[in-house]
Amino acid sequence: MSQIDEFTPEQKVKFYQKGTFTVGNRLVDPENRGVQASMDRSNAITSGHRACQGCGEALGARYAIDAAMRAANGKLMAVNATGCLEVFTTPYPETSWQIPWLHSLFGNAPAVATGVAAAMRAKGREDTRVVAQGGDGSTVDIGFGCLSGMFERNDDVLYICYDNEAYMNTGVQRSGATPPTARTATTMPLGDTPGNVFGTGKNLPLIAMAHRIPYVATAAVSDLHDLERKVTKAMEFRGARYIHIYVPCPLGWGTKSADTINISRLVTRCGLFPLFEAEGGRVTASVPIRQQVPVEEYLKPQRRFAHLFKGDEYGRQSIARLQAMADENIRQFNLLREHEETLP
Repeated sequence: MSQIDEFTPEQKVKFYQKGTFTVGNRLVDPENRGVQASMDRSNAITSGHRACQGCGEALGARYAIDAAMRAANGKLMAVNATGCLEVFTTPYPETSWQIPWLHSLFGNAPAVATGVAAAMRAKGREDTRVVAQGGDGSTVDIGFGCLSGMFERNDDVLYICYDNEAYMNTGVQRSGATPPTARTATTMPLGDTPGNVFGTGKNLPLIAMAHRIPYVATAAVSDLHDLERKVTKAMEFRGARYIHIYVPCPLGWGTKSADTINISRLVTRCGLFPLFEAEGGRVTASVPIRQQVPVEEYLKPQRRFAHLFKGDEYGRQSIARLQAMADENIRQFNLLREHEETLP
């Protein structure tokens, strides 16, 4: 024992965790805390990964998988499609994952996860749950057929899509989730209709609902407690489940790293990304907008929409069309009612 060890009094280490229900320097009652406020959290993605500063996907994945781990009593396996999340967490020969984790191809994560779930059943380990995850490229485009098949068979897998609205890992190309007018490497802000054109792409949450699977939900990293709650609820079901999480990408969107949470908050408050839940193909709940903002307030901080603010007629008409899309979401999901739930 060193002299320092001999004479230094033992101190009780206090546990604090940022981003939770805290008051001053104290945590609130345990039953009201989030997953990340628990000393027993799994820390599914540990430090050392290579995500960009302000990466919404890294934040969303950590909270989602930790919530699933707690709901599964630690018995969880994850299948990860190729993409940003796979690349920045597993630079060969290292990994940041602290759970059983498998890398699939870009387009077959739902099928691989289905096989893993079947293997667990065959081994008599039905208490081991399976999560598949991928970005919008692998989900909305390349793996769309495998995902639909998983939904049709009602396989016991929770699929989580981390939607950053383009193929970020390969150079910010347009995906089926890229919003209209957005600038990407393949939808440049040139010509008479700069950016991504209107009328393209897919709404995966609604497509998942059309399969009438047990549970579908949308979530955003601006409301992590809502995200945790929905993942926990999804784990209560057996069969196919789908959660679509909005995760801003500072690099691909041209936003400040410190603005990730605010961008996520603005997209829900303007109505372009409604937060809702559905069971068996029917919407059962939605998160009302507490403080509505115009879509223009959401678009302005992002350089991918900079061409809309040059003062020309195309920009004004495009903003008006995007506002109409948001207004329709607000109507469809009844987002301007009295607040049964609140946003941060």
